[in-house]
Amino acid sequence: MLAENRSEASLDKDTILKVEDLRTHFVMGKRTAKSVDGVTLTVRRGETLAVVGESGSGKSVTSLSVMRLLADPGRVVGGSILYRMRDGSVVDIATLSARRMRRIRGKEIAMIFQEPMTSLNPLYTVGDQIMEMVRLHEPVSRSQARARALEMLELVEIPAAAKRLDQYPHEMSGGMRQRVMIALALACRPALLIADEPTTALDVTIQSQILDLMRRLQREIGMSILFVTHNLGVVAETAHEVAVMYAGRVVEQARVQELFARPRHPYTKGLLACIPDAKRDRAPDGTRRMLDPIPGSVPSVLSLPAGCSFAARCPLVEPACEIEPPALREAAANHLTRCRRHELL
Repeated sequence: MLAENRSEASLDKDTILKVEDLRTHFVMGKRTAKSVDGVTLTVRRGETLAVVGESGSGKSVTSLSVMRLLADPGRVVGGSILYRMRDGSVVDIATLSARRMRRIRGKEIAMIFQEPMTSLNPLYTVGDQIMEMVRLHEPVSRSQARARALEMLELVEIPAAAKRLDQYPHEMSGGMRQRVMIALALACRPALLIADEPTTALDVTIQSQILDLMRRLQREIGMSILFVTHNLGVVAETAHEVAVMYAGRVVEQARVQELFARPRHPYTKGLLACIPDAKRDRAPDGTRRMLDPIPGSVPSVLSLPAGCSFAARCPLVEPACEIEPPALREAAANHLTRCRRHELL
């Protein structure tokens, strides 16, 4: 009881999820991959927190840690994942039993995965898969579950929803399958939705439709969203707050407008410079300039450097950066950065 009281005291009423000093490691013999190394994130009620970064930065491992869906040999080895339940109580997901976590997963917290074709079961109709989710968490009959499944397909604007209910995933387009994944995730009206690169495999037109749909459903249902992506252009359209990850750590976090107006970490500035911009990328003579990529690549989590993980790619690097990793500090009000020289940006 005392532990639960301490958890509730550390989570304010406007926060639905607080990941604090999360460390997720993959131990492979004598080698340890520190995929998530001391990550702290806060998701507020009714808002979207976007987690961005290159492949290998730890974004997806963070979301899978919250859902307790890590595959062996992945383990949460430290930190807490505090979640406020619908009844107001606070639980630490990192310490819950597998049985209790199954009751939360899908009902309280749901997830949309990157690739719907591998996430949906090809042997069952989409209607049966949504019905199974509903009946797992709610005391309803099969006919009631089917009615809910139809309602969800209509909610995500699938045409001829009654007909699609009895179709298999392979009979649908990629955009349609992604809408089914959203319908499946929202079937039990979760308070928190985790969307892991939900539009990566879709063309631009379908991507825009899916993002518009998620924003509309967020307004209607009032859910919070943890949005995992590598696309800062998408972040500008969807998120309220942004956390930038690099090599398993959060290197910058701020409200969207503040971060785009003045990034306080060289990595974030580099990511923003990679977003195509018709005016910025046009030379004085009218020719198009090439985008300015960040040199190098993300270091392996099996052999992270002693100091700042971004030092080898950073234009502002100084000797101290290569000796000790910088702490996450406040560069401005509600704007955190993991850079010693942020004032130069």
